[in-house]
Amino acid sequence: MKTVITYGVFDLFHEGHENLLKRARALGDRLIVGVTSNEFTRQRGKLLLADSLDIRMANVRNCPYVDEVILEDHYGQKVEDIQKYRADVFVIGDDWKGKFDYLKKWCEVVYLPRTPGISSSSLRTAPYPSISFGIVSSGRIVRRFLQEIDHVHGGVHVREIYNPHLESARRLAEGYPDLQAAESYPELLEKSDCVYIASPHETHYAYAKEALLAGKHVLCEKPLAMRRSEAEELYALAEERSLILMEAVKTAYCPGFSRLLSIVESGFIGEVKDVECAFTKLTDPQLRERRDRDHGGSFTELASYTLLPVLKILGTKDLDIRFESLLDENGIDLYTKTYISNGRMLSCGKTGLGVKSEGELLIAGTEGYIRVSSPWWKTSEFAIHREDPQDITSFHVDYAGEGLRYEIAELVDRLQGWHTSDYHLTREESITMAGIFEQYLAYREGLRGNE
Repeated sequence: MKTVITYGVFDLFHEGHENLLKRARALGDRLIVGVTSNEFTRQRGKLLLADSLDIRMANVRNCPYVDEVILEDHYGQKVEDIQKYRADVFVIGDDWKGKFDYLKKWCEVVYLPRTPGISSSSLRTAPYPSISFGIVSSGRIVRRFLQEIDHVHGGVHVREIYNPHLESARRLAEGYPDLQAAESYPELLEKSDCVYIASPHETHYAYAKEALLAGKHVLCEKPLAMRRSEAEELYALAEERSLILMEAVKTAYCPGFSRLLSIVESGFIGEVKDVECAFTKLTDPQLRERRDRDHGGSFTELASYTLLPVLKILGTKDLDIRFESLLDENGIDLYTKTYISNGRMLSCGKTGLGVKSEGELLIAGTEGYIRVSSPWWKTSEFAIHREDPQDITSFHVDYAGEGLRYEIAELVDRLQGWHTSDYHLTREESITMAGIFEQYLAYREGLRGNE
């Protein structure tokens, strides 16, 4: 028998897929099809999928030209499978022409022409208008956002940018042909479907509220708000107007962090009893976060990250919270420890702008612990350790670019209706974070009063 093998995502299974599989099957006596897993698809930069893995595999399995369906979930698997299944022919669409010539060492490689005018991407975006982002701010993170948005499919583009310091917005817009500096925030809102807010922390609530009242979806950098009541108000506004509101704690949306949480929830290390994490960096004293007495400091700058795994694992109910901080001469916290417990689990999160510590995450359980390598907030490598020092299970999940593409893809996914769940960072988790920020600012003010 002559065996043919091919691979693909096969999202929104369509005529083009069936045509390709029909022609592939005609090249031999048996056709094996590898369907790419969700996680591996995301690793390779395709961030929007309409169908679940089960549906995609079922659609391929039900195709009359397919003899066997397998799962593709890692780099190098094509070579392994060609040898394992003794494939004689490897087939792929001609948009990959030349990419897989290295497989000629093991089998014949054939690039088949695609069916003109049909693709999953076009089907995915066809029922939906293009999505126009407006950006508030022209700070450091905005350039990274503009680079990352290019990696998200689905008719997404940025047209407007606003900064109350208009010249700053104009200077940034000069480097992007399609980007215009809006002269006012209402002008930006009028021309945008959704708004990305990356302005100074203390302005997030006001900008987000105005955008929601104007009927715009919001992706807001952390922290979403500095008070619990403000976060509650924003989420209530979004729900009332059927709008999407997301807090941009990028780690929450990364595939590696999701994998980590799945393993924790599976009970692989038993019952979790302690979570410890740190995010520290040595920051130029002249930067905003070291000079802004009211809203700067290590906690307001970095604690959204260290609170994330704690709230994900300990939950948001019945939390006992306390802080310890070291302040500089300006009253800015250079280093803060946050202790949170719920009666069953303990945690400690460390943040620093003028103190450097190891940036790792440790999750301790009754049957082992998980160590996530530094920088843990870009979760890509972690290991499970048991009592036996030799019993270690390691994991690697790719982390693409700056990581912002994952949160952008999540927003677009929800805007286009492919799913509506906020499980990556829930409303209650975001509101709880805002409440903890409120508690911390009151604590720090008390420290200053005692100086």
